[in-house]
Amino acid sequence: MTHREPIEPEVIREEEWPSAGLALPGTVLPDTIYLLPMTDRPFFPAQAFPIIMDEKPWLETIEKIGDTPHRVAGLILMRDGGGDPADLTENEFYQVGSVVRLHHPAKADKKLQFIAEGVQRFRIIKWLSITPPYLAQVEYPREDELRTSDEIKAYAVAIINTIKELLPLNPLFSEELKYFLSRFGPNEPSPLADFAAAMSTASKQDLQEVLETFPVLERMKKVLIIIRKELEVAKLQTQIRQKVEERMSEQQRKFFLREQLKQIQQELGLEKDDRTADVERFRERVAPLTLPEHAQKRFDDELNKLSILEVGSPEYTVTRNYLDWLTQLPWGLQSTDNLDLERARTVLDHDHDGLDDVKQRIIEFLAVGAMKGEVAGSIILLVGPPGVGKTSIGRSIATALERKFYRFSLGGMRDEAEIKGHRRTYIGALPGKFIQAIKEAGSQNPVIMLDEIDKIGASYRGDPASALLEVLDPEQNNDFLDHYLDLRFDLSKVLFVCTANQLDTIPGPLLDRMEVIRLSGYITEEKMAIARHHLWPKQLEKAGVKPSKIKLSDSALRQIIEGYAREAGVRNLEKQLGRIVRKAVVQLLSGTKGPIKVGPNQLEALLGKAVFQKEKTLSGVGVVTGLAWTALGGTTLSIEATLVHSKNRGFKLTGKLGEVMRESAEIAYSYIASHLAEYHGATTFFDEAFVHLHVPEGATPKDGPSAGITMATALLSLARNEKLKRPLAMTGELTLTGYVLPVGGIREKVIAARRSKVMELILPAANRGDFDELPEHIRAGLQVHFADHFRQVVTAVFGTP
Repeated sequence: MTHREPIEPEVIREEEWPSAGLALPGTVLPDTIYLLPMTDRPFFPAQAFPIIMDEKPWLETIEKIGDTPHRVAGLILMRDGGGDPADLTENEFYQVGSVVRLHHPAKADKKLQFIAEGVQRFRIIKWLSITPPYLAQVEYPREDELRTSDEIKAYAVAIINTIKELLPLNPLFSEELKYFLSRFGPNEPSPLADFAAAMSTASKQDLQEVLETFPVLERMKKVLIIIRKELEVAKLQTQIRQKVEERMSEQQRKFFLREQLKQIQQELGLEKDDRTADVERFRERVAPLTLPEHAQKRFDDELNKLSILEVGSPEYTVTRNYLDWLTQLPWGLQSTDNLDLERARTVLDHDHDGLDDVKQRIIEFLAVGAMKGEVAGSIILLVGPPGVGKTSIGRSIATALERKFYRFSLGGMRDEAEIKGHRRTYIGALPGKFIQAIKEAGSQNPVIMLDEIDKIGASYRGDPASALLEVLDPEQNNDFLDHYLDLRFDLSKVLFVCTANQLDTIPGPLLDRMEVIRLSGYITEEKMAIARHHLWPKQLEKAGVKPSKIKLSDSALRQIIEGYAREAGVRNLEKQLGRIVRKAVVQLLSGTKGPIKVGPNQLEALLGKAVFQKEKTLSGVGVVTGLAWTALGGTTLSIEATLVHSKNRGFKLTGKLGEVMRESAEIAYSYIASHLAEYHGATTFFDEAFVHLHVPEGATPKDGPSAGITMATALLSLARNEKLKRPLAMTGELTLTGYVLPVGGIREKVIAARRSKVMELILPAANRGDFDELPEHIRAGLQVHFADHFRQVVTAVFGTP
């Protein structure tokens, strides 16, 4: 391996090598010489510089060279530049190299160092030893100098001019040029060409090609190309370096100017330092605020601490961030409520169709505030299926009151620090969501919406639901303590609006602090109004389509609602309308002329097959239609009872029923079996009958007590072998003594019955008030029987008790 970096030398032998003087071209050279390998690039006759090699295996070669009278050796380039010297072959070396004279050999740290002085080219005729020390028979081809040739002179001048251009770009070239001129004249073309090639950074293959070119003119042509490339690269490097230096210089200049300007302004009193500027900024922020006494004291203490801390210290940053939050909170700032009930009603009607009962509850809530003069901090919980408008109602309340509105979701929240903040000792600490909401709103009495409060979680980091107790308790939230601020902040003026899909997962103590307003699903007429007034214009606007370009008929809209978007909310309906608009836009851009009309016949091509088929109310002996509540709204539920055989008594239940629903079935079976004579059934029917009761759909989990009277009616129909005289649906819990108990979800169940075109219902008598509270358009046309005992159910169904 060859190197060019000098090391601290140690003389190989005690005796000095005799001085051989300078070697000049034309010196008589031996025909047999020892060879030393070069790995990186060839050595040229015009060169002279130190070479470093491994002591092993080249020490013996150096000693043998020193024993020769001429003390010359051949430097030959290896093709691949690696491998064990003992295993190399002749083909791994080039055939042309440079004869050099060795000066001042020395060794240190298992390395050999000597100065190689180039003398002349040689070509290997025959290898005498291919293992170290390498020995070869060589010849010295003559070079045609032709110094008087005009062409050679022209190339020499071109090479010299190129070298002159390179000198300013690379100062190292000047030292090499000085050494070259000390040995050769500028009018010697062969050494000039070798020198120019040696000072370049060309590849070893290109340099070896120059070394193997013996005609001087051809060699000078190749060298000129190489150094011209070298010049272009050097110029490009210089340009890059200059651009970088200019950019850095410009930045440094601006930095120094800014520092000088800052110092001058401080001397003239025009500007303060960073600490003073921060202190004054915080004082200016606090001036229009009304801080409580404890907050003012904390502010003064933190500001005094900031004024004595070093600007670059970590504590300074922590204190500045704390004061930044403290001074951006709206202490004592409140927006004025607009308590005009007519305006509030107008806003609610404009933003929502239907939901008249919910709007009335909100108007009543605002009316109390109007009477009192302010809407004090309250907690409203809007419960309903997805897509019924819970979030938008909260926004409408804020619009009606002209309050700031801030919404964040509690779904999946598992860290109580998101509610009450992190302590300042932690890196990246922040206040909790409520303090962030107050800061964002810029008022102490905004409307804060807590979405998905029924989906809040708990983990090892704490229980956010428990942390919410302090926030949502009107008796406590006037002194809410955030861990980051470590100050009491009054949240009693905030109007909290929470949303949930169900109440089961909300902790009881938390639910107890909220006023619950239920939002049930929409019937078809309400969905049509919502689609016409809100959803369809919204989709057209989103697509940038004029209403005149796409016409959607009422019959098509009704079919979309009943066949593709039958759920309680309108979110899926909006998606289906969006699909229609997108497909229509494709047709418009494809060259379709005139408005695109969407009718019932086009829906299957646009939306595919209907997801929901028309509900068929099953009928027959032992078949009764019940009403059920789900998280997505109400639905009808057919319950089937059949006689399997009469060999022995038995009762089987299927339909993926929950524990409560199974108990309801057992109660219905026991009650009917014990009262068959009273209800005109065969008294011995259940003594010998194996009865199977099934609740479709089998893959859907079902639970709850509200199907009690439905199951009992199905069993009685089977025992009497008499089917229902007309279509009707029922819901109610049955006791062992035959009493009918009230159930929930009356609105959803009534809407489900209307959707299925069932207009006769049986409801518990205790739910009469729930039915009477329903809007008139939902109750219209319905025949309802209210029962407090199962005898009244039998009378309504079969006509006789």
